Amino acid sequence: MTDLYTLTEQAIAGLGVELVDVERAALGLLRVTIDREGGVTIEDCEQVSRQLSRVFEVENIEYKRLEVGSPGVDRPLRTRRDFDRFAAQQARVEVKLREPRDNRKVFTGILRHKESSDGTTTETFCLEFDIKKNETQTIEFAFDDIEKAKLDPVLDFKGKKR
Repeated sequence: MTDLYTLTEQAIAGLGVELVDVERAALGLLRVTIDREGGVTIEDCEQVSRQLSRVFEVENIEYKRLEVGSPGVDRPLRTRRDFDRFAAQQARVEVKLREPRDNRKVFTGILRHKESSDGTTTETFCLEFDIKKNETQTIEFAFDDIEKAKLDPVLDFKGKKR
């Protein structure tokens, strides 16, 4: 699968989109998930699908159906680049750590870069989360401490800002 991921990443490199995931599913489905700053459009999906159809045919990649789509609002975070991007945006994320902290592995809060004493960012991330009403706690962790992570936006379908 790593070879398929690498091949797919190279094939779409010039299209201005970022590869999030490549997944083989039941009944010959090959699912490719892409993203870009500002969101993915239908045209992006069409362009990537056309490009990959050609490349996969030449490379003899077997599949029955190719599906190209966006990662959605709960986008998985897999690479260091993902964490840097969303820490800069101070996005709300759910992080599952490899080792428990205070008898917990899963934390949901605002992702940030840890700043050093001189104000520059470090290789460490911080996650600020609520423990009680009007009381927050912050944990620090390195990229290698993460088992799994995804965006965890707050959705409000009533149109009110929170």
